[in-house]
Amino acid sequence: MAESRHGPRERMVFSAAQLIRRQGVGATGMRDVAAHAGAPRGSLQHYFPGGKEQLVNEAVGWAGRYAGKRVARFLAGLDRPTPSGLFTAMAAQWTREYEADGFEAGCPVAAVTVDCAAEGASTREAAAAAFAAWRGPVAEALTGMGVPADRVDPLATLMISALEGAILMARAEQDVSPLRTVTGELGPLLDAAVTRPA
Repeated sequence: MAESRHGPRERMVFSAAQLIRRQGVGATGMRDVAAHAGAPRGSLQHYFPGGKEQLVNEAVGWAGRYAGKRVARFLAGLDRPTPSGLFTAMAAQWTREYEADGFEAGCPVAAVTVDCAAEGASTREAAAAAFAAWRGPVAEALTGMGVPADRVDPLATLMISALEGAILMARAEQDVSPLRTVTGELGPLLDAAVTRPA
């Protein structure tokens, strides 16, 4: 996303998401975003006339869409897609990141929710929409694996909630064990929800 083929606006949205996932909304300044994106400072007002709130909302929207698109990539990497296999792939992405780069970064949607949910309706709504943009593809994947229609949304919510909690605990403990634990414990429950062959 940060490649030169993207314009300054797209780079700033991406950069905002990356900075928010490391340092939160409060510590992420507009000038920091422009510098991270390699964009002229004057372009901030041009592309984001709504100021920081607009930029944060767009960054969290990007993060939700990104997470949703990753679901298809995870599925493509599975020889035989199962609910536990999908969840394992979702958690493994974070495990690999933390083992390679340390525990500095979390989910930008979670960071925005924690920092801003009580401050304004537009950012809370942007975070809710981002979670929905992620939950939808997970639910669709579960449907394709043979999970009954009345179970896919609750299980998608459970998967994302468990993953977000494990991410927070892993960062707090500086250890990937919570990610491995939640994968092992949740996997059998997810697979037991399959009632028909995929």
